[in-house]
Amino acid sequence: MMSFKIHSSNIPAVKIIDQFNSMDHRGAFTKTFHWDSLMEQGIQFELRESFYSISKKDVIRGLHFHKPPFDHAKIVFCSKGAILDVALDLRTDSATYGQHVMQELSAENHLAMYIPRGFAHGFLSLEEESQTFYFVDGVYDAASDAGILYRDAGINWPVENPILSERDLSFPSIHQFQSPF
Repeated sequence: MMSFKIHSSNIPAVKIIDQFNSMDHRGAFTKTFHWDSLMEQGIQFELRESFYSISKKDVIRGLHFHKPPFDHAKIVFCSKGAILDVALDLRTDSATYGQHVMQELSAENHLAMYIPRGFAHGFLSLEEESQTFYFVDGVYDAASDAGILYRDAGINWPVENPILSERDLSFPSIHQFQSPF
């Protein structure tokens, strides 16, 4: 059977997906999306857009989210290299508000992370040329695109000199942030 195994994380709404993978003398085959497995776990996810990024070692991207009504859920996985993926809970009515899930995703471990609406997302590239895919159940809306400053959210990033965009460095700290969720 070529379905996923889906596990809860330390924040139950965030799921870790063990993608089906098979290797033989020809190479490898990985199933990156399986609607039935998601539905069996109560995850209603309709793929609307897909993106990928290629990041140098020590790049941090994020922490990004879309404000309502353009908020969206994501499924993130790494098809080349490795990343340390992070989901930060921004849901004000949640017992885990301000807490995060951190999970290594790599070409080797074939794990993905399901990040529901109401979470900021970011990652640290652990290797050169890490390739990260994002499946999104919404569409990009520039006016709704927002973020939280990576270093002020209680996340212990294992990097001394991270590489970030000016935009990501301009985000407010979680302590200055008024959550729309």
